[in-house]
This record gives sequence, structure tokens and C-alpha cells, in this order.
Amino acid sequence: MKEKKGRDGAHEAMLTESQKPKILSKDNRKDEEYEALQSFLRSISSTATLPPYVKGETYSSVRGVLNQGLITCAVLILAAGAGHPIGFSAVALPQLRDENSTMRIDEEMGSWIASIHSAATPLGSMLSGPVMEAIGRRRTLQACILPLILGWIIIGTAAHHALMLLGRIVCGFAVGIMAAPSQVYLGEISEPRLRGLLIGTPFVAYSLGVLYVYALGGALPWRTVAFLSIVLPILAFVALCFSPESPTWLARRGRFHDAMAAMSCLRGNSETAQRELHELISAREKEKARGEESVRFFATVTRAPVLKPLLLINAFNMLQIMSGSYVVIFYAVDIVKGSGGSLDPHMAANATALVRLAMTIVACILLLKVTRRGLVLVSGAGTALCTLGLAIVLSQGPGYGFLPPTLILGYVAFNTLGFFLLPGLMIGELLPTKVRGLCGGYIFCLFNSVLFGFTKLFPIMKRAIGMSGVFGLFGASALLATIILYLMLPETKGKSLIQIEQYYQKPNFFWLTRKKTDSPNV
Repeated sequence: MKEKKGRDGAHEAMLTESQKPKILSKDNRKDEEYEALQSFLRSISSTATLPPYVKGETYSSVRGVLNQGLITCAVLILAAGAGHPIGFSAVALPQLRDENSTMRIDEEMGSWIASIHSAATPLGSMLSGPVMEAIGRRRTLQACILPLILGWIIIGTAAHHALMLLGRIVCGFAVGIMAAPSQVYLGEISEPRLRGLLIGTPFVAYSLGVLYVYALGGALPWRTVAFLSIVLPILAFVALCFSPESPTWLARRGRFHDAMAAMSCLRGNSETAQRELHELISAREKEKARGEESVRFFATVTRAPVLKPLLLINAFNMLQIMSGSYVVIFYAVDIVKGSGGSLDPHMAANATALVRLAMTIVACILLLKVTRRGLVLVSGAGTALCTLGLAIVLSQGPGYGFLPPTLILGYVAFNTLGFFLLPGLMIGELLPTKVRGLCGGYIFCLFNSVLFGFTKLFPIMKRAIGMSGVFGLFGASALLATIILYLMLPETKGKSLIQIEQYYQKPNFFWLTRKKTDSPNV
């Protein structure tokens, strides 16, 4: 009896006496949550003797790694479906400008069709944060599939421009909802050594989805492409039905036994699952002990541990947009045509999609071996070099043959290597657990609002400063983003989400300063 009491005390030590609810407390929910926590901790009493995770050891069993991979595949199918509306404008606009088109468009309407998707995405992104905190990450991903299918049906049956724009708005809204939950979900189900790979793989699927639409658009009418874009979202919905909810979300909701079941599935053995969940619950109880659980959201985001990663993520997102990462996707054919050269614009646009897909795969593999900082700094330097070189070439006039298309492909390759993947990685890794869902949604909301404006202004910029000026802006933005990342981006490879949170709780802002004053571990 004495031994059992001592063993339970090891767990109850996590809760200070001040945190224990009184018997006569009016807050029944806290009472029930406390009892559920105590019951759960006693049921996994062996966790008190479990050793901490050591870098280099096998963290999950083979079965656990396989389960993480299968769940990631379900998200990948949906991510590929999200790439369809992104690439659709590049293949639909040339067909709609054709003299024989039943819905012929001018340049102004073309810019609306390309950019309106990004105008609707912020609304979905803003809603995604509260929704995924309320119903969970997995269910939020499933909920966004219905409007995505509806949007494609509206586009495929559109008889005039207004319906085409409405369909693009509905698709944009759906993509906005899925953006943050997909990154948060994968970040929370994956173990530290696989997290970079698993968070990065949706961008492979995304690029594949863009390439799929490009390929279909070269051979089929845009209406047929719209209807074929429904297939993957339906498959994703079915696949997600067999996936567990995020154990992090379940634990924060007080559903500890459900969290344990999900974690056991993801790690492949109960001992590893107990250890990781025990660490997660310990961090949650320390947060409560500091009085942070009752702090309102907007007061929370102004605190340094949240504000520092939030500023870094948003600053990089703005500069990434201005470096042209998405504008090149939306206007691939037009940009290649405007840059001159001897390659067929449609062939060169398809080549950009192939390069993007190949480099996304390469980047995901490199994330297992190379540091995050090293990868993104090479990406930023290469992006800046190619775009500034292209700006110089285009300013000299035509007659450079294959050089402009080659520089564009080099730009796409370097940009995809790190810049394209980094926003999702930062949301999945840098944001604290408490605000990851809500902040992730708001970050994507701001991101897509700025993306809409930049995409809408692209034709105006092209007329005002020419393609050489546009690529000069891309290069300057990429160079500034690289400098900011060099100064402020922490190295997160192989670190647990709890360790990354602890880094931002320390009084440091610049990574280099931190390396000189603190220990080398996050």
C-alpha cells in the first residue's frame, strides 16, 4: 500500500496543491478534468520511471512509423486536391482568351479569375483556427472537402463569368480551411526525427496536384479538368475516416485515454506512447501552474514566447510572397511568354511544375539529413541569384535563347528547395501548443490576403516596370528574407515540440546571439 502511494505520488507531484480543485468547487468541468487526469496517470504509473528521449535512438517501432506514413498519405491526397485550384488558372486562362471560347475573357477578368481564389482563402483560414480547436484537426480537414467539391461543380457547369468567379471563391474558401490544420495535424502526430519529412510531404502532393492540372489542361477542355478535380477530395475524405485524431488536441481537451490510444497507434508501442504523452501532460500542467491557461488569446499572443515566432513567420511569409513563389504558379504560361526565349510557353510552364515536384521530393529527403537553417539559406541565396540574374538579362532586351527559361527553372528549383516548404514547417514546429491552432489559421489568413493583393497587382506591375523589374523585386525580396532567416530562425531538426517551446521561453531573439550565450541545445 505504501509502495503504491509513493508511486502515485510521483505523478501527483505534477499538480501543485494550488492547482487541485476543491471538493466544493463550482467549476464541475475542472473537477471532472482533474479526476480524469488522475485516473489516467494512475493507469500509466510506469511512466515515472521511463527514461527521457535520447537523440539517435529509435523513437517509434516499425509499425508506428508505418502508421504515421499511412496517416500522412491521407493528408497528401487532400493536399494534392488543394493544388488543383491553384494551378487551374494557368491552364484555363489561355483557353478562355481564345477567340472561339464561349466565355471569352479580357486581361482584367483573367486577373480576377487568377486572384479571386486567394481573396476567398483568408476567410477559410480565419475560420480554420477556431474550428480545429473546437472539433479537432482531423474533422476540420474532412469538413473542408464538401465546399471544395461544390466549388469544382460550380466551375465545371459555369455559364458565365460570375459563376466561374463564385466557384473559384468556394474552392479558395475550402483550401483556406485546410491549410493550417494539415500542417498542425502532421506536426502533432509525427515524432521529432520524422517531423520535417512528414510536414514537408504535403508540398510534394501539392506540386503533384498542380502538375496534374497542367497536364490535363494541355489535352482537355477546362470544364473536364474541373470535374476530374473532384476525384482526389473524395478519396481523401474516405482515407481520413480511418485516421486517429491528434493526441495533442485530445490531451488538451482532457480526453487522456483517447490521447493514449492515438499515441499508441502512432508510436507502435505503449511504452514510447506513455513517455511522450507524459511529457505533454507535464508541460500542460506547468502551463496551468503559471496561470497561463486562463489568459485570453490576444493577451497570450503578445507574450514573448508566442510573439517572437509569430513575427518571424509573418515576416517571412510576406517576403516569400513578394519573391514570387505563388505568382509564378498562377501566371506560369504568361510569365514564361513575357520573359522571351525560344521554348514553347506551355512546355516551359509544364517544366516548372515538374521541377517544383522534383525539388519538393528532394527537399523532403534532405530534411532528414540536413539542418533546417542550411536548407533554407541555400534556397534563399539561389532564389535571389537566379531572379536578379534574370532581371539583368531581361533588361538587356531579347535574344538570349534558352537563358531566360533556364534561369526561371533555376529560380523555381531553388525557391522550392526551402522557401516553398518553410511556412508550413514553421507553423507546425515553432508555434506553442496552446495557440498553434488559432495562430495557424490567422497566419494563413494574413498570408492569403496579401497573396490575393499581390496576385491581383501582378498585371499592373508587369505593365509598369516590365518583367525585368518584376524579377528584380522577386530577387530583392528573396535576399531580404534570407538575411532575416539567417539572423532569427532557430534550428529545430531533431527537437521535440516541447523543446522548441522552451527555446522561445528564453530571453533571446537572434539565433546567433543565443548560440553564444546559451547551451547548444534548444
